[in-house]
Formats: sequence, C-alpha cells, structure tokens
Amino acid sequence: MEIRDATRSDADAIRSIARDSLDSTYTSFLEAETIDNAIEQWYGDSLTDELSDDRALFLVVERNGEIVGFSQSELVGQQSKTGRLLWLHVHPNHRGDATGVRLLVRTREELLEMGADQIRCFVLADNEGGNEFYRSHGFEQAGQREVEIGDETFTENVYVECDLEDDGEWGAIDEVEADGETIYVSYGEAARGTRSPFYTAYKSPDRRDQYAWFCGACDSVDNAMDAMGRIECNRCGNRRKATRWDASYL
Repeated sequence: MEIRDATRSDADAIRSIARDSLDSTYTSFLEAETIDNAIEQWYGDSLTDELSDDRALFLVVERNGEIVGFSQSELVGQQSKTGRLLWLHVHPNHRGDATGVRLLVRTREELLEMGADQIRCFVLADNEGGNEFYRSHGFEQAGQREVEIGDETFTENVYVECDLEDDGEWGAIDEVEADGETIYVSYGEAARGTRSPFYTAYKSPDRRDQYAWFCGACDSVDNAMDAMGRIECNRCGNRRKATRWDASYL
C-alpha cells in the first residue's frame, strides 16, 4: 500500500472512487439525483484546481498501482489553524482491510505537519458506518453543522480527537494481518521513514508486549533495527535513520 499526495492526473480516479463510495454507502438516505449533484459539486471541473491549492490536502491510496481510496482535507485559520478532514472515501472492494484507518492516520499526520493545532472530521449524520468509524478511532462528536448538496440541506456531525494519551500520542490501534500473523498496530507511536512511517506493533491490543515495527509502505513486519535505532524494511527498503549519534561516523 502506498499513500501519497494526489496530482492533477488523479482527478478521474478520485471522481470514480467518490462515485462508487457514495453509491455503496449513501443510497439508503440520499436520492440518486442528490449523489449526482454531490459528485458535480465537489469533484466536477473545479477538482483539478483544488488539487493545486496549497491549503487543500488530497491524499490517495494505491494498491498494486490502482487508486482505491482518497481523503480530502483543508487547513483553515490564521494564528490557530484547524485541519478539517472533509471526506474520506475507500472503494467498497477495499473496505475492512485497514485501508480506511491507515488513510485517516496519514491524513492526520500530514495536517499536523502543515501546522494544524486541531483535527476536525466531518461525516453526514445519517451515515452510521462513517460515524462509527471516527468514534472507534479516537474521535468524539463535538457538534453539528449544515451542508448543502444541490438544493438540499443535510446535517453533518463534527468530530474531534478524544483519546490522546498523557504524552500527546494518538491512541488509535488496529488489528492487522501482516506476514501471516495477527498484530496490533499503534498508529500513535510512529517513526518517520524514507517512504512511509514505521508504526509500533504489539502482540495484543493492551499494548504490553512490543512485537515489531510495522512498515507503513508495504504492510510488513519483516524488518530489522540496529543498535543506533536504524530500521530497514527487508521487503521494500523503507528506512528510518539513526535516533542518536553514531560515533562510527566521526
């Protein structure tokens, strides 16, 4: 799995993912015409310009060279900045395999790096699955707002982070199958890599026994750490540099 910044050439794929996601999730409470209006409103001709906006963040997920999901966010405010995750869409065929939570984690990381002091997520109130997704990954409802789709007005729930640890780490943890083993990945405990972060993996959800480092670039725990804290993934070559001074380089 690769998560990267979207480019203008990804516009058609983003539009297609949004269509498939809305058709599979929202038809129980949105009319087909309303979904058509939503696609045109958010992912129409203006999409390519939005992809070039410095305050907008579009991330796409690729699996085997195919785009299977994306997130759409923005940074608002002057002195105190808020990262707003507006939409997170995953193709129906790729749900339930940690694609969504990995995209959520990376989007949060990118917004914080852009200068966000707070992360807010938005999901239509009638989307039960979407609301449960944010609640189960460290967010709590903080309010509501109205959003217009075509000529209709709908209610969106607003979520903010709720389970930050005492040291400021994000507590989201997810059960993942990696290299034939079940592990529990703590997305709040990350180490920056050259291609993607490494996340701490545990043998159980209580996070008592650290098992390995989970490579965010290729979903593998096949890696090694040396005495200086360098990590290298044996599968894809993702690397983390030394965490303290290495006297051998004097």
